[in-house]
Order: sequence, then structure tokens, then C-alpha cells
Amino acid sequence: MGGHRGSKLPLTIGASLALLALVGLVGVVGGPAGAGVRKATGQTATPIQHLVVVFQENVSFDHYFGTYPNATNPAGEPSFVAAPGTPSVNGLSPALLSDNPNGVNPFRLDRSQPLTCDQDHDYGPEQLAFDHGLMDQFPENTEVESCSPPDVAPPNLVMGYYDGNTVTALWNYAQHFALSDNSYGTTFGPSTPGALNLVSGQTHGGILTAPDDTVMDTNDTVYGDEDPTYDDCSSTAFPTLSMQSSNKNIGDLLNAAGVTWGWFQGGFKPTTRYNPKTGAKAVCGSSHVNIGGATVADYSPHHEPFQYYASTANPHHLPPKSYHEIGHNGQANHQYDLSEFYIALKHDNVPAVSFIKAAKYQDGHAGYSDPLDEQHFLVTLINKIEQSPDWSSTAIVIAYDDSDGWYDHQMGPIVSDSQDSSQDGLTDPGLCGTGQGLGGYQDRCGYGPRLPLLVISPYSKVNFIDNSVTDQSSIISFVEDNWLGGERIGDGSFDAVAGSLDNMFDFSGFHTQPLFLNPITGEPG
Repeated sequence: MGGHRGSKLPLTIGASLALLALVGLVGVVGGPAGAGVRKATGQTATPIQHLVVVFQENVSFDHYFGTYPNATNPAGEPSFVAAPGTPSVNGLSPALLSDNPNGVNPFRLDRSQPLTCDQDHDYGPEQLAFDHGLMDQFPENTEVESCSPPDVAPPNLVMGYYDGNTVTALWNYAQHFALSDNSYGTTFGPSTPGALNLVSGQTHGGILTAPDDTVMDTNDTVYGDEDPTYDDCSSTAFPTLSMQSSNKNIGDLLNAAGVTWGWFQGGFKPTTRYNPKTGAKAVCGSSHVNIGGATVADYSPHHEPFQYYASTANPHHLPPKSYHEIGHNGQANHQYDLSEFYIALKHDNVPAVSFIKAAKYQDGHAGYSDPLDEQHFLVTLINKIEQSPDWSSTAIVIAYDDSDGWYDHQMGPIVSDSQDSSQDGLTDPGLCGTGQGLGGYQDRCGYGPRLPLLVISPYSKVNFIDNSVTDQSSIISFVEDNWLGGERIGDGSFDAVAGSLDNMFDFSGFHTQPLFLNPITGEPG
């Protein structure tokens, strides 16, 4: 589920803002990507009129792209042969593959091994695995080798990786569009911090509420996986979490500017509707069977970041009154079932900014999903977008919420320090650097693990590897620059220091045609 349920949110220590010189490594985004932005009309600074952010689960860069573009290509599996001149990535070098500092060498997971145990990806263990940047303590700190069938756990599983014979579609997208090998989780930790960083760049300001509605903690920083308070489908057995009313997210900024947007998630549509007469809550009971035959509930409340904010929540999972409402203000409050995105696509009513979350069995999260179910979802979605009239002005970003604790050899720059004696341990016990965190907030140690990031668009560079430093909040920074004239969320949000995605684009003209893939094999055709 992306972390341990019911984990405590630590109290933070207020302090003045003091950015280290390391922030200069990231590159401050000082303004919009172009001129002529007018909020009232939604005019954009680039040719991108529609941004579709597909936010998947729990993959480190090396876990999916460590040997890119070189695949093993055994008989009987989909093949991947790189085009001449394909650039290499900062991946698993021969030395890392044969004499790894972890004492265990990375090993290839075959296409017949898509179902694996979920690894430990909590805030503290991930930092310990990094071991001062030596990246040599993963088996000791994030390894998990015990789980229930159909998931399996080969020895030293945390060091396993897939190549282009399993994550074939993603390698083909990288081949034809743009891939970053220097993008990071904004902070360490599991799904909820990653989701909050995606939409606000801010994990501070949480309010923890007990199952009896008693407020337990306020003004804390989120590093666990509590379900959102404003969601009927949240667990009733654990504390729930909301963000302070003063906290802003990108939805608030888009609403103020009159720009259409929406979050679309598999399983959001309730199987039992909210009853306003009795107050009976909505029930999210839909499920699917994954490739291993396990039945998996579709909806995960703690994967839905806008449900943590009163301003953008749809607590009762109300549907839009019609497809005309999608992207606009209405009873759904911009929070929709995944099916509504396909309806909007069919009726040429896709919002300017769309966030897409797969049903759990297709979101790529080890322990209940897998690369092959994930591939089926990604390819089906992207094929449909490429077939739509909006493709010519669309950019699709594939990003991930956290690393799942999988091994990755590259540490990112520290742009926000933290000194929590019970949680931090990146540079020394109780320490993630010695400076102050962004906004003076603790427990936001970052950047975290390196994650895959792809841009698929007629305007993306072709067969391109981006080496510039970015993070999850770079996505909302692009939104702010393209639609909002460079406005920022404020209050220590990472969007103020986020590296730009612009290097993955070339806006001088169309550079690539649609790439239609087979959702089963991931191969063109």
C-alpha cells in the first residue's frame, strides 16, 4: 500500500528559510516558459493545450531502465532492439552488475516473474539504504522476501530489475519520445507523500484524526500512508489525514485561473452510492483480477491526493451531472472515476490538465500489481489519446509516486534538509544534512530515490535522454508556467526550486508521430 498504515506524523520545527548552495544544482524556475499567458482564457505559454499526467506506483529508475537500451532478448519473449544512435542512460554499468557495493549483484527478472513482493519503502529505511550516498545498504534496509502467493521473492529481490523484454512498451516509448534519467521523488517515503508532492510540492500541514473523529496531531509533516479524511471510502480502522485549510494545491490555482482540470482514478465510482437521507457513506467495492489470479480492490484512497484537501475533495464520490461538467466546477469537484476520462475523450471534452490513476491491479505496485498488467493499462490509455483530435496539442507525462525501495545506484542532490532523530538517517543518525528544510519544515528530506519520468508528445524530443535534474513537483511547475504565468504555490513548496521539464521538449514544431503499441507485448503494431 506504499507504507505502513497508521504511522505517526512527526511534529515539525518552525524555522526560517535557508536554502543551501545545493539548490543551485536544481535550477530555480524564475518564470513562465513563454510570453502571453492570460489566465482568463487558458491561453498557454507553449503549444501544449492538454497535459495528461499518468501517475503510477513504486518503481525505481534502475528497476525498469537500469540496462536501457540493451535488452537480453531471450527466445519466446517480446524483443527490443535499439535504433542506431540510441543514447545510453546513467544505468547499471558493468562494474555495478558484476561487483556491486551492496555485496549482492543486480539481477534480471524474467518476463515470467512479473509478480513480486512489495519492498520496504518507508521514509527512514529508504534513507538508510542510501548510506551517506554510497547506495550500498539496500538488502539490509529495504529488502522484503516474504509475501503471499501469487507474488514471489527470489533471493535478494530488492536488487532485481526488468529489461525491455518485460517493460517493453516503456522502452519503446523511451525510444520514440523523451526519457529522464535524472528525476527524483521530491522527498523520501511511500505513496501519500509522493502524491501530495505531485499536486502541491508540500507535505507539511497535516491534521491527523482518530477513527472517533478526535484530532490527534495538527501541523505535522506527512511521511506515512494515512487515508484522506475527506473520503467515504477511507478505512475506518486507522487514523485519517487532512491538510490544513491554508495549504494550496495545483487544483486550487487552476480553479482560481478558470483552467479546466481533473483527477481520474480507477475504482473511484462507488458500488454503493452515498445516501444523503441516512448519511450512509459511499462504498468503493469494485475489483479486478490481476495476471496472477489475485482479486485486487480497484480503489486506493491514499493514492488520491486531492481528497486530503477540503477545497478539492469529493467525499461522497459524486459523479459529474454530465460529460459537459468534466473538468469544470460541479458536484464532482474535479474528482472522477477513470471511466469519465474516456467519456471526456470520446466527446472531445478532455480538461486542460488531467491526472490519471490506474485501478490498483494496473498501477505497477509490487505486491498486487505487476509490469505486465501495468503495460496493458498504459498502452491502452496512450493509444486512445494518440487517436484523439487532441493528440496534436497534448503532452503525456508518465511518472511514479515512489521507488518501492528497489535498488537504484544514483543519489540526487539534497535540496531540503531535515533533522528528525527518530526518522532521518541519510547523512548520519537523525540527520538528512545539517541545514534547514524548505520553508523551515522538518521531515521533508529530499530529493528522494530516482524514479522513471517520460514525456510522450508530438513536441517531445525524439529518442532523447534528459540529464537535467527534476522531481515530482517539476510537473506542477510545468503546469504553473504553461497555464498560470509562472505562479507558485508558496509556503516552502518544492515547485519554487523544481527543475524544468522544458529540456524534454522542442516546441519549434512536430517531431514525432503517434506510436501505437500492442498492450500485451508492448511492441509496435
